[in-house]
Amino acid sequence: MEHHEVIENALIYIENNIQHPLSLESVANSFNMSKYYFHRLFSAMMGCSLNHYIRSRRLNASLTLISNDNISLTEIAYQLNFGSPSSFTRAFKQQYGISPSSIRGHEKKLPQEPIPQVVKRPIKNINGDIVTDFTLTDFEATRVTGIAFEVDLATDDYKMKIRSHLDMLVENIDSTSNGPCYVIYSNCHQNSTRFNVLAGIPQDIPIDKPYHFTIDVPQFFCTKFKYFGDLLEIGDVLITDFARFLKISKQEAEVTDIELIQVFENIHIFDSVFHIYVPIKKLPIDSEL
Repeated sequence: MEHHEVIENALIYIENNIQHPLSLESVANSFNMSKYYFHRLFSAMMGCSLNHYIRSRRLNASLTLISNDNISLTEIAYQLNFGSPSSFTRAFKQQYGISPSSIRGHEKKLPQEPIPQVVKRPIKNINGDIVTDFTLTDFEATRVTGIAFEVDLATDDYKMKIRSHLDMLVENIDSTSNGPCYVIYSNCHQNSTRFNVLAGIPQDIPIDKPYHFTIDVPQFFCTKFKYFGDLLEIGDVLITDFARFLKISKQEAEVTDIELIQVFENIHIFDSVFHIYVPIKKLPIDSEL
C-alpha cells in the first residue's frame, strides 16, 4: 500500500471512530505500523500531529451535535472524549474563535468540513525525519511565452482565474503542440494579497491579445518538489512541505521576484504530474545532501 493510501485510510478510520478513544498507538496498530514511523509519516503528509488532527475532527463532529438541543454541551464533551466540558469549550474557542454555547440556537451554523484530501507526492527519510522528496538543482534559463495576469487573493476566485487563463492559453496554441507548460508566480510581496502569474510554454507563440507576454527566466538554484493531481488543490501543503524542507535540510529561502514555478509535463494535461521549483540560496551544505 502506498504511503498516501495509508494516510487516506487512516483519515477514514478516524472519522468512523471519532466518538471512541483514539491514540497514536491505536491508530498505528490498525495499520500494523510502528507508532514512531506512523507519527512521522502522518505529520509529513498532513502537516500536523495526529493528536492535533483528531482534536480538529472531534470539534468538526461536535457542530452537528451542538445543533441538537436534546444533547447538553457536557454530554457532547464526554461523548467526543474531550475529558471535561471546560477542555471542550477551550478547544472549540481555539479552533472557531467563539464558544460552543454561542452558536446553539442561532440560525447561522458553522459548516462542517469534509475529510481533507491527501496530496500525493513522494517522500524521503532524512536522519529519521520524513519529508516530501526534493531535489536540489538549477532551474535552467528559459524563455517562456504565454498569458500574463494578476491575481488578488482578497477579491478574486484565484482558482477559477488561473484555470480560465490556462484554458485560454491552450486555446491560443496549436493543438498539435506538445511539451511542458510553465506557471510562474512572481512579485508576491509581503503583507500583500496580490501577485503576478504567467502561464506559458517554452516556444514562441503569436497570441493577438494585450496580455500576451514573453519573459526570459534566468537560471536560479532551487529545490524541486514533485506532486500528483490538481495544481490548485495543494494549498497549504506546499507551504508546510517547504517549511519542513528548510528545517530538515538546513537550507535558506532566496528572496527573488520569482516566488515559485510550476512545470507540467504536458500543456494539455493539468491534473497529473507536475513539479514545483522554489528558489533557495546555494549553501556549502548542498553538496552533502
